[in-house]
Amino acid sequence: MPTRRVDTFDALNILLLTAISALFLYPLWFTIAASISDAKLVAIGAVWIVPKGLNVDAYDAVFGADEVWIGYANSVIYTGLGTAINLFVTISCAFALARKRMIGRNLLMGVFVFTMYFDGGLIPRYILIRDLGMIDTRWAMVLPGAMSVFNMIIVRTYYSSNVIPEDLFESARIDGSSDIYAFIKIALPLSAPIIAVIGLYYAVEHWNAFFAALIYLSDRALFPLQLVLRNILLLNQEINIDLADVGELEAMAKKLWMAESMKYALIFIASAPVLMAYPFIQRYFVKGVMIGSIKG
Repeated sequence: MPTRRVDTFDALNILLLTAISALFLYPLWFTIAASISDAKLVAIGAVWIVPKGLNVDAYDAVFGADEVWIGYANSVIYTGLGTAINLFVTISCAFALARKRMIGRNLLMGVFVFTMYFDGGLIPRYILIRDLGMIDTRWAMVLPGAMSVFNMIIVRTYYSSNVIPEDLFESARIDGSSDIYAFIKIALPLSAPIIAVIGLYYAVEHWNAFFAALIYLSDRALFPLQLVLRNILLLNQEINIDLADVGELEAMAKKLWMAESMKYALIFIASAPVLMAYPFIQRYFVKGVMIGSIKG
């Protein structure tokens, strides 16, 4: 079989893309290497690429805390429930606003866009959540951000860009189908790419959320993983200061080294679920983000 000649441009392109890939992958690899290396070697900067002094003390310390498992369970609940609510509200709203025969859709769209540029601020938002009785409840983590207007606009563009032929809805309407039936039986089954894209956006946002928990939650049994991990790091720093005050320098050094290794272990623990989920929806994600980029 004839072989394809690799010209100078192809070679340079491959080298450039390889360098860019390595640039983006190195932080993740360094995090893994540092988390399984000797804490002292990590603290003094001796670990760059290859793990040194292999041990899993940092993971033992992290997973040995019950709060981590509680935080994991809470984050799974917030991510699952919150993403389901987000998708339901966003997709149904976008579908309605994409229907040309909907009365007042442009006015409603203007109201939604207005909220993207003007916000009441943190204090009014907290007062609203408090008056609704959602302080120290799981609902405070999933309901206030039930819809992102930006994501809704993306889904609306999907429904308006003839990805799903309008003739399908007209045919269903002639056959006596209601808008709700057309939405469930026609729109949703053909919306897998955009649902995957928006679902990933929402899921990552919920998984990484900690500020809302910091503001609305005081019950430690409701803390998400990110807030638990933050508190573990702060606790290590507080212990270090106390130890320094009583002169236990050697113990302080060991705590400092362990805190450094734990930091990288916590980063990997928090990132692992998203990294594992992405390959399963990659093909939908790539197709979804290309919506509207090619016409005709």
